[in-house]
Amino acid sequence: MSTPEPPVAGAGLLMAGKRGLVMGVANDHSIAWGIAKALAGQGAGLAFTYQGEALGKRVKPLAESLGSSLIMSCDVEDLASVDATFAALEKAWGSLDFVVHCLAYSDKAGLKGRYADTTRENFVRTMTVSAFSFTEVASRAAALMPRGGSMVTLTFGGATRVMPNYNVMGVAKAALEASVRYLAADFGPQGVRVNAISAGPVRTLAGAGITDARFMFNFQKSHAPLRRNVNIVDVGGSALYLLSDLSSGVTGEIHYVDAGYNIISMPHPGNMKADAAPASGEAAE
Repeated sequence: MSTPEPPVAGAGLLMAGKRGLVMGVANDHSIAWGIAKALAGQGAGLAFTYQGEALGKRVKPLAESLGSSLIMSCDVEDLASVDATFAALEKAWGSLDFVVHCLAYSDKAGLKGRYADTTRENFVRTMTVSAFSFTEVASRAAALMPRGGSMVTLTFGGATRVMPNYNVMGVAKAALEASVRYLAADFGPQGVRVNAISAGPVRTLAGAGITDARFMFNFQKSHAPLRRNVNIVDVGGSALYLLSDLSSGVTGEIHYVDAGYNIISMPHPGNMKADAAPASGEAAE
């Protein structure tokens, strides 16, 4: 009788044997970190990028806590830096199974006031980091996915509806969502899937940069069907689904993880403050 083969480490886990890149971890409150933990918990091998040594000091210990030793500096505004990152991935692993893109930037001053007052400089930089970087990353990642793969990026409701203090970032997220659809069409024939998660407000470093963020959190919590805000565990679970074979027939989609807020047109009157009701004798149309 032949000797049975030893079990593969992590066999039975959703991401066993899969390896991928996570971009955008800033700290242990980051959505990217929630996604990374979900992937690692299901057996994925992970590589991480960071921008600048200040972030590197935060990211490296987190990545190492998940068993990662492939931790690279990458500035998506520098083409040579992006090329070096993917050259390092190819040298270390040869191929990729998935990519997580959680990168966005805009000058904080540009997120206040009117969108019409956006400067050319901030518009271009916001679009480059928040939208075009995904196209650039996706193109290089797809070249390392001969057996197919999956890519996920992050968007927000401000891509399709006007959000206070979101301005040019909303325009960039709209471009990102369109990019997801076009990339899904481009890479579909080679078995590479491309999707985005539109998360509700999450208490992250990036979210804290939005003026009146606390009001936004409380408003969405009050009016979302589930009557709560989402967190990085919620988003991590959805990303795990989109990056695993469970979603093998899904591509080009914007997947909402916002406690249902995106389906609401008008808040229920019972949730509105009393002072928002018409004054006595005043007719409401």
